[in-house]
Amino acid sequence: MSILSIPIIIICLFIFISLFFIVKQQTAVIVERFGKFQSIRHSGLQLKIPLVDRIAGRLSLKIQQLDVIIETKTLDDVFVRLKVSVQYKVIKEKVYDAFYKLDYPHEQITSYVFDVVRAEVPKMKLDDVFVKKDDIALAVKAELNDAMSDYGFDIIKTLVTDIDPDAQVKQAMNRINASEREKIAAQFEGDAARILIVEKAKAEAESKRLQGQGIADQRREIARGLEESVDVLNRVGINSQEASALIVVTQHYDTLQAIGGETNTNLILLPNSPQAGSNMLNDMVASFTASNQIGEAMKNSKKKKEE
Repeated sequence: MSILSIPIIIICLFIFISLFFIVKQQTAVIVERFGKFQSIRHSGLQLKIPLVDRIAGRLSLKIQQLDVIIETKTLDDVFVRLKVSVQYKVIKEKVYDAFYKLDYPHEQITSYVFDVVRAEVPKMKLDDVFVKKDDIALAVKAELNDAMSDYGFDIIKTLVTDIDPDAQVKQAMNRINASEREKIAAQFEGDAARILIVEKAKAEAESKRLQGQGIADQRREIARGLEESVDVLNRVGINSQEASALIVVTQHYDTLQAIGGETNTNLILLPNSPQAGSNMLNDMVASFTASNQIGEAMKNSKKKKEE
């Protein structure tokens, strides 16, 4: 083999290799012949004429995402930054348009997003921007679909993924939110305190009612016991006045006995001398006798006036 045949073999091998090329899945290859569009090739092993055909470009048919950050002003004069994510893909049947009609599709999409967002957001207040972000996304999608479909691009979805107001505005919004929550908390605490006071007053009223009822029942039973005691004493020849005085004196001595049985008591019973019981009995009998005499005198005078 001569030295001259070696370059010829290398050139033939290079030409043979350049006959074939591989196109990956979800990819389209544009082949040109002498600078003119020749064909579009899809996935698989493909052939081209060496030195005549060339691969002009490759386009991905997968869904792609472009994130666009826009700064604009709202209706209430608040500057806000929005991040809009545009998901798009090249239409398989319009690969030619997508490759030859646009040099920079990203810049084209970005321009339309800026145009729509800066037309929609200034119509809204800041709170509405958060609430109606889906409306903004739909407006961007509609505008992009109308504009980009002619260039071979299909807009799958648009999303407003971030809304970032000025730092001072966010601090003010947080303070407003915190104040509103503190106001609600204070209202709940006030309601709880009011309910507690009302329930406590109801409980005290019920306690007083039951206490009064208990005292009334106690006095009723005491009166019934005294009545029975007087009846018993009347049966043995002691009249009602003497019986009442005797019962009082007996209760007096029972009280003294109870006091003597307790330690650290602060109760003082007056009078408490040894002759106090006798004096009390005599005084009560005398007072009962005097009251009876006055009653009889009043009855007699009334009878005389009637006669």
